[in-house]
Amino acid sequence: MLKIGLTGGIGSGKSEVSRRLAARGAVVIDADRIAREVVEPGTVGLARVVAAFGDDVLRPDGSLDRERLGAIVFADPDRLAVLNSIVHPLVGERVAELQKRAPDDAIVVYDVPLLVENNLAPMYDVVIVVDASDEVRIARLAEHRGMSEPDARARIAAQAGRDERLRVAHVVIPNEGSLDELEARVGDVWDDLRARAARG
Repeated sequence: MLKIGLTGGIGSGKSEVSRRLAARGAVVIDADRIAREVVEPGTVGLARVVAAFGDDVLRPDGSLDRERLGAIVFADPDRLAVLNSIVHPLVGERVAELQKRAPDDAIVVYDVPLLVENNLAPMYDVVIVVDASDEVRIARLAEHRGMSEPDARARIAAQAGRDERLRVAHVVIPNEGSLDELEARVGDVWDDLRARAARG
């Protein structure tokens, strides 16, 4: 099993790369998706979040109001640390479960937004960083998520800087061009990963 850590700042296009690797046969374990699953209604995760942050972070239907919670934690590092202390252990348990189910010869891609922030690089055989400039990412966040520029800058500032991410990368996928260019780069990276997996 070849373990790949895939990361990139918000708006870099990491999810797009993740989808394209999955289409080529990678087993993708998406930390963000799991982080959403562990705080769905009825979960112990959601109960703990409400105990820490109050009922104000719930929507009328009882689901987590992610935007409201985000506004609280991204403005306050201490509150963010509280949220992470609830969610990260639950995510870790679920990731371990999914990893056990993957075939022995699988190329397993862990889609981990906070890989650098949480010093997780040593856990992987290969770290792939999807990279784009802050200006490109801000434009994408405005276009695809309707985020204001100050919001986008705050989200970017809450994450590791570009240099920090690039320092831990074994492979960098630049992503400031077209989807066709990205497709070609992902194809090259996939060939490289298969060669590494074959070498054991």
